[in-house]
Amino acid sequence: MSEFDALLGKLLEQKPELSRTDVEEKIKQKKEKIGAGYLTDQGALFLIAADLGVILEQPAKVEIGIKDLHVGAKEVTLDTRILSISPSKQFSRKDGTTFFLRTMTVYDSDSTANVKLWDEKANLPVINELKPGDLVKIVKAYVKSDLNGDPTLNIGSGSDIEVINKQTNIPPLESITKDVSSLKENEKDIVVSGKIDGNISLMEYTNSQGQLRKALRFRLKGDDSNFVKVILWGKDESSLPKMIPLNAKVRLLGMKTKSGNQGIELHGNDVTVIEIEGKKEAESIVARILSIAKNESGNNLVLVVDKNKSVFKIFDQANIIGSYNEMDIIELMPSKVIGDSVTLNKDSLIRKIESEKNIPSLSEIRTKISDIKPDNEYCVEAIILKDPQKRQVQTKSGETISLSEMFVEDDSGQIWVKGWRNLARLIDKCSLGEIVSITGINAKSGLEGRIELFLTQFSSIKKKN
Repeated sequence: MSEFDALLGKLLEQKPELSRTDVEEKIKQKKEKIGAGYLTDQGALFLIAADLGVILEQPAKVEIGIKDLHVGAKEVTLDTRILSISPSKQFSRKDGTTFFLRTMTVYDSDSTANVKLWDEKANLPVINELKPGDLVKIVKAYVKSDLNGDPTLNIGSGSDIEVINKQTNIPPLESITKDVSSLKENEKDIVVSGKIDGNISLMEYTNSQGQLRKALRFRLKGDDSNFVKVILWGKDESSLPKMIPLNAKVRLLGMKTKSGNQGIELHGNDVTVIEIEGKKEAESIVARILSIAKNESGNNLVLVVDKNKSVFKIFDQANIIGSYNEMDIIELMPSKVIGDSVTLNKDSLIRKIESEKNIPSLSEIRTKISDIKPDNEYCVEAIILKDPQKRQVQTKSGETISLSEMFVEDDSGQIWVKGWRNLARLIDKCSLGEIVSITGINAKSGLEGRIELFLTQFSSIKKKN
Protein backbone atom coordinates (compact mmCIF):
# COMPACT_ATOMS: atom_id res chain seq x y z
CA MET A 1 0.00 0.00 0.00
CA SER A 2 1.35 3.47 -0.92
CA GLU A 3 1.55 6.40 1.53
CA PHE A 4 -1.29 8.11 -0.31
CA ASP A 5 -3.58 5.08 0.04
CA ALA A 6 -2.70 4.76 3.73
CA LEU A 7 -3.56 8.43 4.38
CA LEU A 8 -6.75 8.20 2.32
CA GLY A 9 -7.81 5.15 4.31
CA LYS A 10 -7.39 7.04 7.59
CA LEU A 11 -9.46 9.94 6.29
CA LEU A 12 -12.27 7.64 5.15
CA GLU A 13 -12.25 5.89 8.54
CA GLN A 14 -12.95 9.20 10.27
CA LYS A 15 -15.35 10.44 7.60
CA PRO A 16 -17.35 7.33 6.63
CA GLU A 17 -19.94 9.48 4.85
CA LEU A 18 -17.35 10.12 2.13
CA SER A 19 -16.36 7.67 -0.60
CA ARG A 20 -13.01 7.43 -2.34
CA THR A 21 -14.59 9.01 -5.42
CA ASP A 22 -15.77 11.96 -3.29
CA VAL A 23 -12.28 12.54 -1.96
CA GLU A 24 -10.66 12.21 -5.40
CA GLU A 25 -13.08 14.87 -6.71
CA LYS A 26 -12.17 17.17 -3.79
CA ILE A 27 -8.47 16.61 -4.59
CA LYS A 28 -9.10 17.63 -8.17
CA GLN A 29 -10.95 20.76 -7.10
CA LYS A 30 -8.29 21.68 -4.55
CA LYS A 31 -5.49 21.38 -7.10
CA GLU A 32 -7.44 23.48 -9.61
CA LYS A 33 -8.03 26.15 -6.99
CA ILE A 34 -4.44 26.33 -5.79
CA GLY A 35 -3.03 26.19 -9.31
CA ALA A 36 -0.88 23.82 -11.27
CA GLY A 37 2.63 23.00 -10.12
CA TYR A 38 2.07 23.45 -6.37
CA LEU A 39 0.20 20.40 -5.09
CA THR A 40 0.54 16.65 -5.36
CA ASP A 41 -2.47 14.44 -4.71
CA GLN A 42 -1.04 13.65 -1.29
CA GLY A 43 -0.51 17.33 -0.47
CA ALA A 44 -4.07 18.15 -1.52
CA LEU A 45 -5.28 15.33 0.74
CA PHE A 46 -3.67 16.98 3.78
CA LEU A 47 -5.44 20.27 2.99
CA ILE A 48 -8.80 18.54 2.49
CA ALA A 49 -8.38 16.71 5.81
CA ALA A 50 -7.74 20.03 7.55
CA ASP A 51 -10.89 21.49 5.96
CA LEU A 52 -12.85 18.55 7.38
CA GLY A 53 -11.31 18.88 10.85
CA VAL A 54 -9.28 15.67 10.51
CA ILE A 55 -5.62 15.61 11.47
CA LEU A 56 -3.54 13.26 9.33
CA GLU A 57 -0.11 12.20 10.43
CA GLN A 58 2.26 11.22 7.67
CA PRO A 59 2.94 7.51 8.17
CA ALA A 60 6.34 5.93 8.14
CA LYS A 61 7.42 4.80 4.71
CA VAL A 62 5.29 1.84 3.72
CA GLU A 63 7.05 -0.88 1.73
CA ILE A 64 4.76 -3.05 -0.33
CA GLY A 65 5.11 -6.28 -2.25
CA ILE A 66 4.98 -6.68 -6.02
CA LYS A 67 1.56 -8.36 -5.80
CA ASP A 68 0.16 -5.13 -4.29
CA LEU A 69 1.15 -2.95 -7.25
CA HIS A 70 -1.62 -1.19 -9.14
CA VAL A 71 -1.59 1.15 -12.11
CA GLY A 72 -1.43 4.79 -10.97
CA ALA A 73 0.44 4.13 -7.72
CA LYS A 74 3.15 6.69 -6.96
CA GLU A 75 6.22 6.86 -4.72
CA VAL A 76 6.30 3.10 -4.41
CA THR A 77 9.19 1.70 -2.38
CA LEU A 78 9.90 -2.03 -2.21
CA ASP A 79 12.69 -4.60 -1.89
CA THR A 80 13.27 -6.98 -4.80
CA ARG A 81 15.88 -9.22 -6.41
CA ILE A 82 17.10 -8.84 -9.99
CA LEU A 83 15.89 -11.59 -12.32
CA SER A 84 17.20 -10.19 -15.60
CA ILE A 85 18.43 -6.88 -16.96
CA SER A 86 18.95 -5.50 -20.46
CA PRO A 87 21.61 -3.12 -21.75
CA SER A 88 20.74 0.58 -21.93
CA LYS A 89 19.26 1.54 -25.31
CA GLN A 90 18.80 4.90 -26.98
CA PHE A 91 15.52 5.77 -28.71
CA SER A 92 14.24 8.74 -30.71
CA ARG A 93 11.02 10.65 -30.12
CA LYS A 94 8.84 12.02 -32.90
CA ASP A 95 10.22 15.51 -32.29
CA GLY A 96 13.77 14.27 -32.92
CA THR A 97 14.94 14.26 -29.31
CA THR A 98 16.44 11.11 -27.83
CA PHE A 99 16.10 9.24 -24.55
CA PHE A 100 17.65 6.20 -22.85
CA LEU A 101 15.71 3.22 -21.57
CA ARG A 102 16.79 0.08 -19.74
CA THR A 103 14.41 -2.76 -18.81
CA MET A 104 14.70 -5.11 -15.83
CA THR A 105 12.63 -7.92 -14.41
CA VAL A 106 12.55 -8.17 -10.62
CA TYR A 107 10.96 -10.58 -8.17
CA ASP A 108 10.11 -10.98 -4.50
CA SER A 109 8.72 -13.90 -2.52
CA ASP A 110 5.34 -13.74 -4.28
CA SER A 111 5.50 -12.19 -7.74
CA THR A 112 7.51 -10.64 -10.55
CA ALA A 113 7.34 -7.27 -12.29
CA ASN A 114 9.00 -5.35 -15.09
CA VAL A 115 10.95 -2.20 -14.31
CA LYS A 116 11.78 0.61 -16.74
CA LEU A 117 14.68 2.95 -16.02
CA TRP A 118 14.48 6.22 -17.94
CA ASP A 119 17.12 8.67 -19.20
CA GLU A 120 19.94 9.21 -16.68
CA LYS A 121 18.60 6.42 -14.43
CA ALA A 122 19.25 3.92 -17.24
CA ASN A 123 22.98 4.71 -17.13
CA LEU A 124 23.67 4.98 -13.40
CA PRO A 125 27.03 3.36 -12.50
CA VAL A 126 25.28 1.16 -9.94
CA ILE A 127 22.97 -0.22 -12.66
CA ASN A 128 25.88 -1.34 -14.83
CA GLU A 129 27.20 -3.39 -11.90
CA LEU A 130 23.93 -5.19 -11.17
CA LYS A 131 23.65 -8.90 -11.89
CA PRO A 132 20.84 -11.49 -11.54
CA GLY A 133 20.14 -12.37 -7.92
CA ASP A 134 21.25 -9.01 -6.49
CA LEU A 135 19.01 -7.55 -3.76
CA VAL A 136 17.90 -3.99 -4.56
CA LYS A 137 15.54 -1.39 -3.11
CA ILE A 138 13.37 0.49 -5.59
CA VAL A 139 12.63 3.94 -4.15
CA LYS A 140 9.70 6.23 -5.05
CA ALA A 141 8.85 4.55 -8.34
CA TYR A 142 5.58 5.14 -10.16
CA VAL A 143 3.41 2.44 -11.71
CA LYS A 144 2.05 2.50 -15.26
CA SER A 145 0.42 -0.11 -17.47
CA ASP A 146 2.41 -2.05 -20.06
CA LEU A 147 1.04 -3.20 -23.42
CA ASN A 148 -0.63 -6.20 -21.75
CA GLY A 149 -2.22 -4.09 -19.03
CA ASP A 150 0.16 -5.36 -16.32
CA PRO A 151 1.58 -2.91 -13.74
CA THR A 152 5.12 -1.81 -14.61
CA LEU A 153 7.45 0.02 -12.24
CA ASN A 154 9.04 3.16 -13.67
CA ILE A 155 12.18 4.81 -12.30
CA GLY A 156 12.55 8.39 -13.47
CA SER A 157 14.10 11.60 -12.17
CA GLY A 158 12.29 11.45 -8.81
CA SER A 159 12.97 7.75 -8.24
CA ASP A 160 16.03 5.69 -7.43
CA ILE A 161 17.38 2.15 -7.10
CA GLU A 162 19.83 1.06 -4.42
CA VAL A 163 21.85 -2.10 -3.84
CA ILE A 164 21.15 -3.36 -0.31
CA ASN A 165 22.62 -6.02 1.93
CA LYS A 166 20.30 -7.28 4.64
CA GLN A 167 18.32 -10.30 5.78
CA THR A 168 15.38 -10.94 3.49
CA ASN A 169 12.64 -13.46 2.79
CA ILE A 170 13.11 -13.06 -0.95
CA PRO A 171 14.55 -16.40 -2.16
CA PRO A 172 17.85 -16.56 -4.09
CA LEU A 173 17.88 -17.58 -7.75
CA GLU A 174 18.88 -21.15 -6.90
CA SER A 175 15.64 -21.62 -4.94
CA ILE A 176 13.37 -20.55 -7.80
CA THR A 177 15.19 -22.37 -10.61
CA LYS A 178 13.02 -25.05 -12.24
CA ASP A 179 14.17 -28.05 -14.22
CA VAL A 180 12.84 -27.93 -17.77
CA SER A 181 10.98 -31.21 -17.17
CA SER A 182 8.66 -29.55 -14.60
CA LEU A 183 7.31 -26.72 -16.77
CA LYS A 184 3.62 -25.89 -17.05
CA GLU A 185 1.66 -23.84 -19.56
CA ASN A 186 1.36 -20.04 -19.26
CA GLU A 187 4.21 -19.50 -16.82
CA LYS A 188 6.13 -16.23 -17.09
CA ASP A 189 9.29 -14.65 -15.65
CA ILE A 190 10.66 -18.05 -14.69
CA VAL A 191 14.20 -19.38 -14.24
CA VAL A 192 14.78 -22.67 -16.08
CA SER A 193 17.68 -25.12 -16.11
CA GLY A 194 18.53 -28.06 -18.36
CA LYS A 195 21.14 -29.38 -20.77
CA ILE A 196 21.74 -28.47 -24.40
CA ASP A 197 20.26 -31.16 -26.64
CA GLY A 198 21.84 -30.92 -30.08
CA ASN A 199 22.74 -27.78 -32.00
CA ILE A 200 21.99 -24.08 -31.43
CA SER A 201 20.79 -22.43 -34.64
CA LEU A 202 20.39 -18.79 -35.64
CA MET A 203 17.33 -17.54 -37.48
CA GLU A 204 16.18 -14.16 -38.78
CA TYR A 205 12.70 -12.65 -38.49
CA THR A 206 10.91 -9.36 -38.99
CA ASN A 207 9.45 -7.78 -35.84
CA SER A 208 6.23 -5.78 -35.56
CA GLN A 209 8.09 -2.55 -36.51
CA GLY A 210 9.32 -4.13 -39.74
CA GLN A 211 12.89 -4.46 -38.46
CA LEU A 212 15.03 -7.49 -39.33
CA ARG A 213 16.05 -9.21 -36.09
CA LYS A 214 17.75 -12.45 -35.04
CA ALA A 215 16.81 -15.26 -32.69
CA LEU A 216 18.46 -18.36 -31.24
CA ARG A 217 16.77 -21.78 -31.38
CA PHE A 218 17.75 -24.96 -29.56
CA ARG A 219 16.42 -27.72 -27.36
CA LEU A 220 16.83 -28.19 -23.61
CA LYS A 221 16.79 -31.64 -22.05
CA GLY A 222 15.45 -32.10 -18.52
CA ASP A 223 16.05 -34.59 -15.72
CA ASP A 224 13.51 -36.92 -17.33
CA SER A 225 15.53 -36.88 -20.62
CA ASN A 226 12.62 -35.28 -22.49
CA PHE A 227 13.35 -32.06 -24.35
CA VAL A 228 11.67 -28.66 -24.76
CA LYS A 229 12.03 -26.31 -27.72
CA VAL A 230 13.59 -22.92 -26.82
CA ILE A 231 13.42 -19.68 -28.83
CA LEU A 232 15.27 -16.56 -27.65
CA TRP A 233 13.90 -13.63 -29.66
CA GLY A 234 16.31 -10.74 -30.21
CA LYS A 235 19.37 -12.81 -29.24
CA ASP A 236 22.27 -13.79 -31.49
CA GLU A 237 25.46 -15.82 -31.17
CA SER A 238 27.27 -12.97 -29.42
CA SER A 239 25.31 -14.09 -26.33
CA LEU A 240 27.06 -17.49 -26.37
CA PRO A 241 30.52 -18.79 -25.44
CA LYS A 242 32.75 -19.85 -28.34
CA MET A 243 33.12 -23.37 -26.91
CA ILE A 244 30.00 -25.14 -25.61
CA PRO A 245 30.48 -28.84 -24.78
CA LEU A 246 28.01 -31.63 -25.50
CA ASN A 247 25.21 -31.76 -22.90
CA ALA A 248 26.30 -28.38 -21.53
CA LYS A 249 24.38 -27.16 -18.49
CA VAL A 250 22.17 -24.13 -19.16
CA ARG A 251 20.21 -21.71 -17.00
CA LEU A 252 17.81 -19.20 -18.60
CA LEU A 253 16.51 -16.27 -16.54
CA GLY A 254 13.33 -14.47 -17.53
CA MET A 255 11.49 -17.03 -19.68
CA LYS A 256 7.83 -17.81 -20.36
CA THR A 257 6.07 -20.94 -21.55
CA LYS A 258 3.79 -21.30 -24.55
CA SER A 259 1.87 -24.17 -26.05
CA GLY A 260 3.43 -25.29 -29.36
CA ASN A 261 2.77 -27.98 -31.93
CA GLN A 262 4.89 -30.47 -29.98
CA GLY A 263 3.90 -29.43 -26.47
CA ILE A 264 5.26 -26.74 -24.19
CA GLU A 265 7.83 -24.32 -25.62
CA LEU A 266 10.11 -21.85 -23.84
CA HIS A 267 10.32 -18.28 -25.17
CA GLY A 268 12.68 -15.50 -24.12
CA ASN A 269 13.64 -12.05 -25.40
CA ASP A 270 16.54 -9.61 -25.43
CA VAL A 271 16.21 -9.13 -21.64
CA THR A 272 16.60 -12.87 -20.98
CA VAL A 273 19.87 -13.81 -19.29
CA ILE A 274 21.68 -16.85 -20.74
CA GLU A 275 24.07 -18.79 -18.51
CA ILE A 276 25.77 -21.63 -20.44
CA GLU A 277 28.59 -23.89 -19.40
CA GLY A 278 31.42 -23.18 -21.82
CA LYS A 279 34.60 -21.29 -22.64
CA LYS A 280 35.18 -17.90 -24.22
CA GLU A 281 37.56 -19.29 -26.83
CA ALA A 282 37.31 -22.44 -28.94
CA GLU A 283 39.87 -25.22 -28.44
CA SER A 284 41.48 -27.56 -30.95
CA ILE A 285 39.84 -30.86 -31.89
CA VAL A 286 41.66 -34.01 -32.99
CA ALA A 287 39.33 -36.33 -34.90
CA ARG A 288 38.88 -38.79 -37.77
CA ILE A 289 36.91 -37.77 -40.87
CA LEU A 290 33.96 -40.14 -41.29
CA SER A 291 32.24 -38.55 -44.28
CA ILE A 292 32.29 -35.45 -46.46
CA ALA A 293 29.14 -34.15 -48.13
CA LYS A 294 28.20 -30.81 -49.69
CA ASN A 295 25.20 -28.56 -49.12
CA GLU A 296 23.33 -26.63 -51.81
CA SER A 297 25.79 -23.72 -51.43
CA GLY A 298 28.72 -26.00 -52.20
CA ASN A 299 30.17 -25.88 -48.68
CA ASN A 300 31.57 -29.02 -47.06
CA LEU A 301 29.49 -30.79 -44.43
CA VAL A 302 31.81 -33.11 -42.56
CA LEU A 303 31.28 -35.75 -39.89
CA VAL A 304 34.22 -36.51 -37.58
CA VAL A 305 34.73 -38.62 -34.45
CA ASP A 306 37.13 -37.90 -31.58
CA LYS A 307 38.87 -40.19 -29.08
CA ASN A 308 35.77 -40.21 -26.83
CA LYS A 309 33.64 -41.55 -29.72
CA SER A 310 31.82 -38.22 -29.83
CA VAL A 311 30.64 -37.41 -33.36
CA PHE A 312 30.81 -33.77 -34.49
CA LYS A 313 29.17 -32.03 -37.45
CA ILE A 314 31.51 -29.60 -39.17
CA PHE A 315 30.14 -26.67 -41.19
CA ASP A 316 33.14 -25.88 -43.39
CA GLN A 317 32.20 -22.36 -44.52
CA ALA A 318 35.65 -21.74 -46.02
CA ASN A 319 35.95 -25.17 -47.73
CA ILE A 320 39.34 -25.80 -46.11
CA ILE A 321 38.76 -29.55 -45.66
CA GLY A 322 38.47 -30.14 -49.40
CA SER A 323 42.03 -31.47 -49.69
CA TYR A 324 41.50 -34.15 -47.04
CA ASN A 325 39.94 -37.59 -47.39
CA GLU A 326 37.56 -39.77 -45.43
CA MET A 327 39.33 -41.68 -42.62
CA ASP A 328 42.10 -39.03 -42.41
CA ILE A 329 42.92 -37.91 -38.87
CA ILE A 330 43.05 -34.12 -38.56
CA GLU A 331 43.64 -31.49 -35.90
CA LEU A 332 41.57 -28.36 -36.38
CA MET A 333 41.14 -25.02 -34.63
CA PRO A 334 37.49 -24.03 -35.23
CA SER A 335 35.94 -20.58 -34.95
CA LYS A 336 33.30 -21.97 -32.59
CA VAL A 337 31.98 -25.24 -31.17
CA ILE A 338 28.40 -25.50 -29.93
CA GLY A 339 27.55 -28.96 -28.69
CA ASP A 340 28.19 -31.33 -31.60
CA SER A 341 28.25 -28.48 -34.15
CA VAL A 342 31.63 -27.13 -35.29
CA THR A 343 32.06 -24.07 -37.52
CA LEU A 344 35.14 -23.42 -39.65
CA ASN A 345 35.78 -20.05 -41.30
CA LYS A 346 38.68 -18.52 -43.20
CA ASP A 347 40.60 -17.95 -39.95
CA SER A 348 40.33 -21.59 -38.85
CA LEU A 349 43.42 -23.80 -38.91
CA ILE A 350 43.65 -27.47 -39.92
CA ARG A 351 46.43 -30.04 -40.34
CA LYS A 352 46.69 -33.76 -40.97
CA ILE A 353 48.04 -36.11 -38.29
CA GLU A 354 49.72 -39.24 -39.57
CA SER A 355 48.77 -41.51 -36.65
CA GLU A 356 46.66 -41.33 -33.52
CA LYS A 357 45.93 -44.67 -31.85
CA ASN A 358 43.11 -43.38 -29.64
CA ILE A 359 40.82 -42.22 -32.48
CA PRO A 360 38.21 -44.93 -33.27
CA SER A 361 37.56 -46.16 -36.77
CA LEU A 362 34.14 -46.05 -38.43
CA SER A 363 33.50 -49.72 -37.64
CA GLU A 364 34.04 -49.03 -33.94
CA ILE A 365 31.25 -46.44 -33.72
CA ARG A 366 28.61 -48.26 -35.75
CA THR A 367 25.40 -49.20 -33.97
CA LYS A 368 23.39 -52.39 -34.34
CA ILE A 369 19.85 -51.83 -35.58
CA SER A 370 18.38 -53.41 -32.44
CA ASP A 371 20.16 -50.78 -30.29
CA ILE A 372 18.81 -47.74 -32.17
CA LYS A 373 16.67 -45.32 -30.14
CA PRO A 374 14.67 -42.29 -31.32
CA ASP A 375 16.09 -38.75 -31.43
CA ASN A 376 19.71 -39.82 -31.85
CA GLU A 377 22.09 -39.99 -34.79
CA TYR A 378 23.88 -43.16 -35.85
CA CYS A 379 26.25 -44.88 -38.24
CA VAL A 380 25.03 -48.29 -39.42
CA GLU A 381 26.03 -51.07 -41.83
CA ALA A 382 23.30 -53.22 -43.36
CA ILE A 383 22.14 -55.16 -46.41
CA ILE A 384 19.29 -53.88 -48.61
CA LEU A 385 16.34 -56.32 -48.54
CA LYS A 386 14.05 -54.52 -50.99
CA ASP A 387 14.63 -52.44 -54.09
CA PRO A 388 14.57 -48.74 -53.11
CA GLN A 389 11.27 -47.05 -53.93
CA LYS A 390 10.69 -43.42 -54.88
CA ARG A 391 7.42 -41.53 -54.77
CA GLN A 392 6.10 -37.98 -54.73
CA VAL A 393 4.43 -36.74 -51.55
CA GLN A 394 2.23 -33.68 -51.27
CA THR A 395 2.64 -31.61 -48.09
CA LYS A 396 -0.10 -29.74 -46.22
CA SER A 397 0.98 -26.54 -47.98
CA GLY A 398 0.44 -28.17 -51.38
CA GLU A 399 4.14 -28.61 -52.16
CA THR A 400 5.13 -31.85 -53.92
CA ILE A 401 8.41 -33.36 -52.67
CA SER A 402 10.38 -36.55 -53.31
CA LEU A 403 10.63 -39.40 -50.82
CA SER A 404 12.87 -42.42 -51.39
CA GLU A 405 13.02 -45.34 -48.97
CA MET A 406 14.71 -48.71 -48.61
CA PHE A 407 14.34 -51.64 -46.19
CA VAL A 408 17.60 -52.89 -44.64
CA GLU A 409 18.80 -55.29 -41.99
CA ASP A 410 21.85 -56.42 -40.05
CA ASP A 411 22.22 -59.50 -37.84
CA SER A 412 20.21 -57.81 -35.06
CA GLY A 413 17.12 -56.43 -36.81
CA GLN A 414 15.44 -54.65 -39.72
CA ILE A 415 14.58 -50.98 -40.31
CA TRP A 416 13.41 -48.50 -42.98
CA VAL A 417 15.81 -45.85 -44.27
CA LYS A 418 14.21 -42.74 -45.81
CA GLY A 419 15.43 -39.65 -47.65
CA TRP A 420 13.38 -36.53 -48.36
CA ARG A 421 13.84 -33.97 -51.13
CA ASN A 422 17.40 -33.80 -52.50
CA LEU A 423 18.53 -36.50 -50.05
CA ALA A 424 16.37 -39.00 -51.92
CA ARG A 425 19.11 -39.20 -54.57
CA LEU A 426 21.41 -41.01 -52.12
CA ILE A 427 18.94 -43.90 -51.84
CA ASP A 428 18.16 -43.88 -55.56
CA LYS A 429 21.75 -45.00 -56.26
CA CYS A 430 21.33 -48.15 -54.13
CA SER A 431 20.07 -51.60 -55.20
CA LEU A 432 18.63 -54.80 -53.73
CA GLY A 433 21.24 -57.03 -52.08
CA GLU A 434 23.93 -54.39 -51.70
CA ILE A 435 25.67 -53.93 -48.35
CA VAL A 436 25.84 -50.24 -47.46
CA SER A 437 27.57 -48.19 -44.76
CA ILE A 438 25.43 -45.20 -43.77
CA THR A 439 26.86 -42.38 -41.63
CA GLY A 440 25.08 -39.48 -39.97
CA ILE A 441 21.53 -40.85 -40.03
CA ASN A 442 18.82 -39.72 -37.62
CA ALA A 443 16.40 -42.07 -35.82
CA LYS A 444 12.79 -41.00 -35.29
CA SER A 445 9.56 -42.67 -34.22
CA GLY A 446 7.33 -43.21 -37.22
CA LEU A 447 3.87 -44.72 -37.65
CA GLU A 448 2.67 -47.01 -34.87
CA GLY A 449 5.73 -46.07 -32.82
CA ARG A 450 8.05 -47.88 -35.23
CA ILE A 451 11.57 -46.44 -35.34
CA GLU A 452 12.76 -45.31 -38.77
CA LEU A 453 16.05 -43.84 -40.02
CA PHE A 454 16.14 -40.54 -41.91
CA LEU A 455 19.01 -39.14 -43.96
CA THR A 456 20.32 -35.69 -43.00
CA GLN A 457 22.40 -33.15 -44.90
CA PHE A 458 25.48 -34.76 -43.29
CA SER A 459 24.56 -38.30 -44.35
CA SER A 460 26.72 -40.44 -46.59
CA ILE A 461 26.01 -43.88 -48.12
CA LYS A 462 28.95 -46.02 -49.16
CA LYS A 463 28.57 -49.39 -50.90
CA LYS A 464 30.72 -52.27 -49.67
CA ASN A 465 32.26 -54.87 -51.99
